[in-house]
Parts: sequence; C-alpha cells; structure tokens
Amino acid sequence: MKFTNKFNLPQTFVNVIHRPTYSKGKAHISATEIINSPRIVQLKKKYWDEIEQDASEMVWSLFGSAVHNILEHGKGDNHVVEERLHLEFEGWRISGAIDLQEVEPNGTITISDYKVTGAWAVMNEKDDWHRQLNIYAWMVEKVKKVPVGKLQIIAIIRDWSARDAQTKENYPNSPVATIDIPLWTFEEREKFMTKRIYEHGTALFEMETDGDLPDCTAEEMWEKKTSYALKKDGNVRAKSVHETQEAAEEALVKALGTAKKNEGFSIEIRQGERTRCKSYCQVAPFCNQYQNYMKEMP
Repeated sequence: MKFTNKFNLPQTFVNVIHRPTYSKGKAHISATEIINSPRIVQLKKKYWDEIEQDASEMVWSLFGSAVHNILEHGKGDNHVVEERLHLEFEGWRISGAIDLQEVEPNGTITISDYKVTGAWAVMNEKDDWHRQLNIYAWMVEKVKKVPVGKLQIIAIIRDWSARDAQTKENYPNSPVATIDIPLWTFEEREKFMTKRIYEHGTALFEMETDGDLPDCTAEEMWEKKTSYALKKDGNVRAKSVHETQEAAEEALVKALGTAKKNEGFSIEIRQGERTRCKSYCQVAPFCNQYQNYMKEMP
C-alpha cells in the first residue's frame, strides 16, 4: 500500500501508520475479512501495492489501536485481552483477534469488542457488528470448548455531544455506550460460516482463473436508491418521499387537487448512489463493477 500525507500531519502519526501491529498470521482469512465483500477482499490482495491511502484517513483507526493499550492496563483477573484464535474450517485457516473475553462466575464467556465510532453508528447499529461478534463466539466455542453467554460492543463515541444527549431521541447518554448484541445459536453461526467460506472460495477461484468476480451486493455497497420527493414550493422539507416517479406524480396530482390558491408543488429527484464505493472503498478505482456503474450514471 502507498501511504501519503497530503495534509502534512505530524511525523509521529505517519510513523505509527507505517508500523502496523495487525497481522492475521498464516491464516487464509480473518473474521473481519469473512464479513467483508468477497470482491473487495480479492481486489485488495491483487492491487495491494497500488492502493493509496492518506494518513488523514487513518487517524481514527489510530485511536482504536490506543484503546487496546487501555484494555491491557485495565484488565481484571477474569479478563483475557486481545487473544487471537485460529482454527481450520472447510479447508480454510481462519483467525480472529478478540478484544476482551470475560470469564463469568458461571463459567461462560462474555465477548466484548471495542469500537471508536460515531454517534450515528451507535443509534443505527450495524449488522456487521452482529456478524463479527457471532463469528468470535463461534470460534471461542470451537477452539476453547467453553460456552459464550453474552456479546457486546463497547462504543467510544468520537463525536459525542452533551447537548444532543439532552435533546435527541435515542442519542447515547455518555461518550461510552455498551450495546448488547444478540447471540445466535451455534447452528446459525455454523451455517453462516459455511455460506461465507463458500462465497469467499468462489471469489478466490474466479480471481485465480481470471474469471468474473461476484458482484458486491447493494448492502455491501451501502447503496441508496434514487427517490422522488414531493415538495411544497418554498419548503426545505419534503411533503412525502416515494420510491418511484409514478408514485410521486400521483401524490403531486392529489396535492395540487387540494392545494390552496397560489400554493405550488414540485417533484425533486434525489439521485441514488453507492456510498461505500464513492467515498470509502479503497479498491473502487480497480473495480469494474463500480466503473461500469459510473459510466451509466446520468
């Protein structure tokens, strides 16, 4: 990977970025890669030396690394901190580094994962958090033969606001929030892992045989569909938002039929986009799926 420093961050930041501490060892795939798009995982491997990332884009990940030092200094007698587990499944060597395992009095394990994240993510928790922690639970039970009783995210909210905590519904009450994650049954976890290993195996085969990589899904691209907003002239907020232009036009006709004198309405087209591809995907410049999408955009 090529590192840049376009905004002249202090050299200490750049030095840390150049000295990564993460390694999945000799594993074929890590827990975080398993929940990622198979297309992205393979394109990252192929174009790793050409991918460019600026130091400014990695600042918050540095904070995440700092949290691990806090964990090490604050661990209790019943805590297992930053343990990396390895196992083989369906012919793949899998690894996963678990931030914190707490051994409870009844012998079960509580798994915690620390996230430095935004308030919005806490208020709209990600499905990937559920998947990641359930993979960890699956690994613990497979490797250690000890039951997992609880999963949780410990969110450190980088943009927390005391004012918003008082005024916004569902806003976190403090800069640190504990979020309980539903624990799937062992059978559900095993089924999920079988499916994901098959999907990653398919992508690996296509890459090695110069075939066509499976496309990213709408969810993996964080795709927002084009929508059609009915707006009253002069108003900022939409009166209603519709998935199709036909539905918006029907709403427009109804609105005009009941409108007061000199009251006008119009339809605003809110163009959809693939948010992850546009702003957050390192391999977007090398991805024919995204490049073809961009060519088709109006």
